[in-house]
Amino acid sequence: MISKTFGETAYWQYGTVATGPIFVLIHGFRGTHHGLSAIAERLKGTVVVPDLPGFGESQALKSHHIEDYSSWLDDFITAIAGQQTIVLIGHSFGSIICAHYAATHGERLKQLILINPIGESALKGPRKILTAGAVLFYKIGRMLPDKLAKPWLSSQLMVDTMSHVMTKSKDPTLKADIVDQHRRYFSRFSSPASLDEAFRTSVSKSVRDVAPQITTKTLLIAGERDDITSIRQQQSVHALFTNATLKIIPNVGHLTHYETPDQVVELIEAFITRS
Repeated sequence: MISKTFGETAYWQYGTVATGPIFVLIHGFRGTHHGLSAIAERLKGTVVVPDLPGFGESQALKSHHIEDYSSWLDDFITAIAGQQTIVLIGHSFGSIICAHYAATHGERLKQLILINPIGESALKGPRKILTAGAVLFYKIGRMLPDKLAKPWLSSQLMVDTMSHVMTKSKDPTLKADIVDQHRRYFSRFSSPASLDEAFRTSVSKSVRDVAPQITTKTLLIAGERDDITSIRQQQSVHALFTNATLKIIPNVGHLTHYETPDQVVELIEAFITRS
């Protein structure tokens, strides 16, 4: 693994297989490249994983609307791949960014892979009340003085609760590793303002918004017990694509990248081989 930078974006490169595909992996909200390392290490090819702007070691953008992320991603892909087509992979919030990018820049992609895709805006549906509470949480964090904002937004209770709710594995070692990952990396954000803007984009947008416009061959990988987007919603979104395959991993939820990385990579490699 090699650490590199492109402008104000930090990224990590795994592997340098000249004959293999170039993979670009985009992580989820509040995460960093670390969250996708188990997948990146297993893929055969050149794998590039940036920290999203405003997270980890990457600097924030001037604003964090979906159009801003898409423009940043286009610049990033051009910088690391030139005019070569790539395999673009996004998890969770990353699936939203990648889907919106694919809808307008499909010619840059060989395949699109969305892991635990966000099938519906969190401002709608059965979880909209919980989402409204989260919107308030981030808004308060943005309004607080600097010395109070970081502790508020980095609450260990909040981070641990999220980890325990989303983890479906009964393996105590794996559960402890996920908690540790989230404690170490989920509070590496540039500012309360950039975090609030990113959150608002993450809950107001979805893959569903642009699915009918995506013509790139697409693989959707869903967790059977995902609390964020149900299998019924995944099936509904899948039907909107013109050229997509849906694969479901049993007995796992939204954290397939932590709990079942081997299965995720097997599905990706089988899809690429078939395509």
